[in-house]
Amino acid sequence: QVQLVESGGGLVQPGGSLRLSCAASGSIRSTYVMGWYRQAPGKQRELVAIISSGAATNYAESVKGRFTCSRDNAKNMVYLQMNSLKPEDTAVYYCNAGPFFSTPGNYWGQGTQVTVAS
Repeated sequence: QVQLVESGGGLVQPGGSLRLSCAASGSIRSTYVMGWYRQAPGKQRELVAIISSGAATNYAESVKGRFTCSRDNAKNMVYLQMNSLKPEDTAVYYCNAGPFFSTPGNYWGQGTQVTVAS
């Protein structure tokens, strides 16, 4: 089993920044692709950013240039630095882990709420 625990969410004003962290434990493999997905009220869960074990990344068009995904394989951590936040970034953000770059993995965290509002 793999456990993923997110932290760092909160309330921020438009234009502000937040940094999300995800701590992985259990049977996590260093080769796993790690990712961030989000789900806004009434909408489907969507990809935000994913990162391979070799640090190759892929971002949703809506966050390119504003969000940066990184990982520390030694610590089994993955991060999402979010800058220039917009109200439409408001959602529950979920950490994800799995073996493939093209599809979400089977392991999910419990989610952390990000609210962008003035």
